[in-house]
Amino acid sequence: MPTRRHVVAGLSLSALGFGAASLSRPALAAASSTLQARTIPSSGQAVPVIGMGTADSFNVGEADADRAPLREVMRRFFAAGATVIDTAPSYGRSEAVVGDLLAELQLRERAFLCTKLGASGREAGLAQFEQSLRRLRTDKVELLQVHNLVDWKTQLGLINELKAQGRTRYSGLTHYTEGGQDALADAVQAMKPDFLQINYSVISTGAERRLFPMARDLGVAVMINRAFDDGRLFRQAAGKPLPDWAAEAGISSWAQAFLRFALSHPAVTVVIPATGRPDRQSDNLQAGVGPALTAGQRKSLQALFA
Repeated sequence: MPTRRHVVAGLSLSALGFGAASLSRPALAAASSTLQARTIPSSGQAVPVIGMGTADSFNVGEADADRAPLREVMRRFFAAGATVIDTAPSYGRSEAVVGDLLAELQLRERAFLCTKLGASGREAGLAQFEQSLRRLRTDKVELLQVHNLVDWKTQLGLINELKAQGRTRYSGLTHYTEGGQDALADAVQAMKPDFLQINYSVISTGAERRLFPMARDLGVAVMINRAFDDGRLFRQAAGKPLPDWAAEAGISSWAQAFLRFALSHPAVTVVIPATGRPDRQSDNLQAGVGPALTAGQRKSLQALFA
């Protein structure tokens, strides 16, 4: 992937004066003063607009050489005031690594932790959930989602049972491709979960057709995955200068431009870029500071990658 230009000043723990083991509540509050938040329609709870995915990036072993960069990724994430972490049982060791680092850094209570059910049948779904809790070192998660609509009616029914028991606060349905968006829209319309999660980027805007208008009408929060289109956007941006209006919008990297594009749609609640590199984490977080792109800026950005 081409090198990204980064803005990291003010986001590392050393710059903010935080200790290595944990972050205090006052310190977190001070660090989060400029990271924007949006509300979850079903509850009114506010969540920061930049979250973090963990597919591939957190799927590492126990060696300190593997985990040290992720430890700093997580420190910078919480130091900036971010909270939403999305993972899944199918992401290899990611759940376990997230759980280990949250426990080590004493940050579980600050996290808005999201995982998924990707099983067929109620008992298999429940067993998978219990396994996720063990891996994540917690007794509950904030958001439990049906992964890519696998046995979604059964699993969403189970999630609603778990909500009633206080083992999760929010329900969700997910997919990650343009081809799955109509099926996701049908399921969202039928069941009205608290969240939907879907792909959306400068070059993949299919969610604007049905899902985004439906989410706004029904009061469903929207979580965006694949905002970089699995790195394709960075490959296309290689050698291109940022748009002339980037500095005016407070954008200093392509990553920030791509994330700000996703956030500038009014239906979007939170974007979850994944990274295993601290400098890229700091860069991603900067996208949550500054104004939404104007309609003209969005169109000009799309034209560069048409």
